[in-house]
Amino acid sequence: MGMSKSTSCFGYPLSIFFIVVNEFCERFSYYGMRAILILYFTNFIGWDDNLSTAIYHTFVALCYLTPILGALIADSWLGKFKTIVSLSIIYTIGQVVISISSINDLTDHNHDGTPDSIPTHVALSVIGLALIALGTGGIKPCVSAFGGDQFEEGQEKQRNRFFSIFYLAINAGSLISTIITPMLRVQQCGIHSIQACYPLAFGVPAALMAVSLIVFIIGSGMYKKFQPQGNIMAKVVKCIGFAIKNRFRHRSKTFPKREHWLDWAKEKYDERLISQIKMVTRVMFLYIPLPMFWALFDQQGSRWTLQATTMSGKIGSIEIQPDQMQVGENTEVTFRDQNCLGDNVNVFPPLCLQTVNAILIVIMVPIFDAVLYPLIAKCGLNFTSLRRMTVGMFLASMAFVAAAIVQVEIDKTLPVFPNGNEVQIKVLNVGNDNMTISLPEKMVTLGPMSQTDDFMTFDADKLASINISSAGSPVTAVTQDFKQGHRSTLLVWAPNHYRVITDGLNKKPEKGENGIRFINTFNDSINITMSGKVYEDVTSYNASEYQFFPSGIKDFTINSPEISPQCPSVFTSFYLEFGSAYTFVINRKDDGCPEVKEFEDIAPNTVNMALQIPQYFLITCGEVVFSVTGLEFSYSQAPSNMKSVLQAGWLLTVAVGNIIVLIVAGAGQFPKQWAEYILFAALLLVVCVIFAIMARFYTYINPAEIEAQFDEDEKKKSLEKSNPYMTSGPMSQTQM
Repeated sequence: MGMSKSTSCFGYPLSIFFIVVNEFCERFSYYGMRAILILYFTNFIGWDDNLSTAIYHTFVALCYLTPILGALIADSWLGKFKTIVSLSIIYTIGQVVISISSINDLTDHNHDGTPDSIPTHVALSVIGLALIALGTGGIKPCVSAFGGDQFEEGQEKQRNRFFSIFYLAINAGSLISTIITPMLRVQQCGIHSIQACYPLAFGVPAALMAVSLIVFIIGSGMYKKFQPQGNIMAKVVKCIGFAIKNRFRHRSKTFPKREHWLDWAKEKYDERLISQIKMVTRVMFLYIPLPMFWALFDQQGSRWTLQATTMSGKIGSIEIQPDQMQVGENTEVTFRDQNCLGDNVNVFPPLCLQTVNAILIVIMVPIFDAVLYPLIAKCGLNFTSLRRMTVGMFLASMAFVAAAIVQVEIDKTLPVFPNGNEVQIKVLNVGNDNMTISLPEKMVTLGPMSQTDDFMTFDADKLASINISSAGSPVTAVTQDFKQGHRSTLLVWAPNHYRVITDGLNKKPEKGENGIRFINTFNDSINITMSGKVYEDVTSYNASEYQFFPSGIKDFTINSPEISPQCPSVFTSFYLEFGSAYTFVINRKDDGCPEVKEFEDIAPNTVNMALQIPQYFLITCGEVVFSVTGLEFSYSQAPSNMKSVLQAGWLLTVAVGNIIVLIVAGAGQFPKQWAEYILFAALLLVVCVIFAIMARFYTYINPAEIEAQFDEDEKKKSLEKSNPYMTSGPMSQTQM
């Protein structure tokens, strides 16, 4: 072990402050880069959504698999310090490479700013991401374990608090970067062509990674540095293999039973190694139920965000975005769970729900550490690490019960859409006379420019004839068919003039957006441009397709040869909320100028996103007591030469948790979303009980004391070999 003079600050080794700053900068770098990654794939490289999503999740998965490699390098070859420095250099190079790959003048571009020839960009991006995955994953288990190494025996309280501060640095870095990096992306830059500034947005995280590396190296003289003890993982695997093989070889009852199954390796391996492997396997056994916690926790960015899209984000003057609204180079593209700052200028302040967890972490970690835990200790309760983790699991389970309750409230407000053998009909009168429409068992009379209050549902097989009539005019039978399983609008403007329009919306607009379509009552076709989206050639007495917009007030222009230049051509919509759909009818006034009438097709979301705060609060409290404690527990129960390996095992539970989500979500298609939430809550509750039972039988150990005892025994044996009379010394004196 190499170590320089131990410098203390507020009772903590000064070296840990360099480690915490290093972690903050590294997490800023990682999350800042990740915040714009999928947008870079789609808007710049030009991949479609499916390929972009696949590459993105492959990259994230690699970031959680490479910790095993980093732990092996640290514990078997380079040691933690050199591993962190070496892989951080690779990490920084990766960030620089992906920043260079985003320079739009690297290859020839089309007029729209997308690359004409993309192999250079793709190659550099893949190389950059591979280096980043190796770097971030490789150092992940080493940095936290290296921080724990800096504390002396008897500094358990300070070390526990270090892991809280360490976790705080992770969340503070991710929170700040996911706000700043998207702001950098929307800047305009370029040499030969102007585009969104990806080089700057990737370049700042690259610079922060370089700062992270420099800060870590500056503290070098203050660190405790333990030397690696050979290829420990190979020894562990061989020892376990030999113990199992030896146990089955001696299955006969003539051999006496041994206290532990690993004791069957004593014929070949020394007791110290066997004892160390026992420590690791006992902790690894406790890890088995842990992925279920991460399976629930990681759904904040998926299921919970989707839940938010069916809710209203308007809270006073604040508007919370369920997902961020990203503006690409030429089109408005929406992606979920990538950053926490939208480009929608109508939103102030622009927030998104993904930040809620990080903000709560930054608030809750100090409260738990400085107030709650000391209070529990004063009450005489022994709130051990494993008990904390059990409580964390329980809180996460309750968070999903809260999510299910919110979902039930949302379901009450959702519109009912037709089944496969049904049709839903709404009647819209855009004429100047009162119109009477005769439907099966129902008669509706509508004045000029009005519609039925809601869609009427009919069994398609029993849908009899529909007639339209008006005072002084003959009855007209509707002969056009209504599409089964869909909503349709019966557009009428005179007794013998009608059109059946299939709406094309069979569910709430996704991502909290608003569907807008236009109906033209002019004789000529018209073109409409709304917030950069074009409705082209909307023919007379016909409807356009729906296009989708985020919340806010939208301007639109109407162009038609029929409209006089003296008429206004620019119009402003009312405030669009969340998840609604409207038909805008463009009508001709007496002076020949257009006027716009709005009709609601799907009501906006009414359940407020503020109702999600309890579930976010519960799962954040669960994360604080589960994740921070788990990091500290993994460190405290590991032998000195296997701390990084155990930290990597802890991180591997996160990867397995994500796989569980894919399996459960893929295997069971639930008719109701609340049922899936309850299933996950029940699964974690069962796992929580199993973990509590396992924890009940776990005996806490002090690896340092056990290893010190082995050192003492080895020293005695060494002395005995050099002086064979030592053992009989006291006896001789007695005999004398």
